[in-house]
Amino acid sequence: IGIRSGDTPAAERHRLNREPPEILITTPESLYLLLTSRAREILRTVDTVIVDEIHSMVANKRGSHLFLSLERLEELRRGTDETVAALQRIGLSATQRPLEEIARLLGGGTATPDPDRPPVARPVEIVQAGTGKQLELTIEVPVEDMARLSEPVYDSGPAAAGPTIPSIWPAIHPRLVALIREHRSTMIFVNSRRLAERLAAAVNETAGEELALAHHGSLAKDARAQIEDRLKRGQLPAIVATSSLELGIDMGAVDLVIQIEAPPSIAAGIQRVGRSGHQVGAASRGVVFPKYRGDLLACSAAAERMMAGQVEATYYPRNPLDVLAQQIVAMVALEP
Repeated sequence: IGIRSGDTPAAERHRLNREPPEILITTPESLYLLLTSRAREILRTVDTVIVDEIHSMVANKRGSHLFLSLERLEELRRGTDETVAALQRIGLSATQRPLEEIARLLGGGTATPDPDRPPVARPVEIVQAGTGKQLELTIEVPVEDMARLSEPVYDSGPAAAGPTIPSIWPAIHPRLVALIREHRSTMIFVNSRRLAERLAAAVNETAGEELALAHHGSLAKDARAQIEDRLKRGQLPAIVATSSLELGIDMGAVDLVIQIEAPPSIAAGIQRVGRSGHQVGAASRGVVFPKYRGDLLACSAAAERMMAGQVEATYYPRNPLDVLAQQIVAMVALEP
């Protein structure tokens, strides 16, 4: 197994070129760079491509870029031999809809002899697992009355300071500490990197010990790996993450996921809560903490749809010509 990403050292990249792995794990961006360099020779014998968490690739131009790269890979493999079989493409995701749209993008198409006719879509078999993941979802409001959070408090401090607006955070922090201590391994999801840092620090300060560390894309690769390893080993009770961990560190030991405020989408909420109870047949347990009254409405609506598995419909961009132009420039840089 070889791994090629933006974090792969130059020495490891050269080694992969000399000793091609049987299984290559890579990113869309690194696949594009491989196809646009002499290293593409190691890809000529590829016969299967697995696109994991394909739903995250569909609605954006990053996905358009990836699936154009796959067509370039088809061309590289075939060369002048038209009898070479097409790649077997496998797309995996628990949160994708409609399946026909995803299948059409995954399969791509083959050109027809007539340049005025559109490509013929390749046949794709849709395999839909019949049972959805069982979710045990709770919404917790850690204060008596969320309406009072918007009422200013007049203290006897300096007049220049003015009234203060009460915060829900002093009520959330002790509850987070209690939940972390009640469980073996906990993942807390927030919607911004800044909040991840602040919340991890606040949890540790409230607990009087290190219970949680922040995990997000701005951290160095080695720091992220160390935090993930400590969580897996049971040496770190909790982790405060952004979408950087939404698609996983696959470990069965996480027994609770906490979401602060409504998730950015139903699919993201299911992916996040699904990090817990990762064993076959186990239920995924999640607790959602709204930050204010309007957020409580959003959390309630999201929880209902998450329980029903009603993820948002996703459609791929039609004719993203800027992505096409970038790929054409890369192609003519290498060959006629």
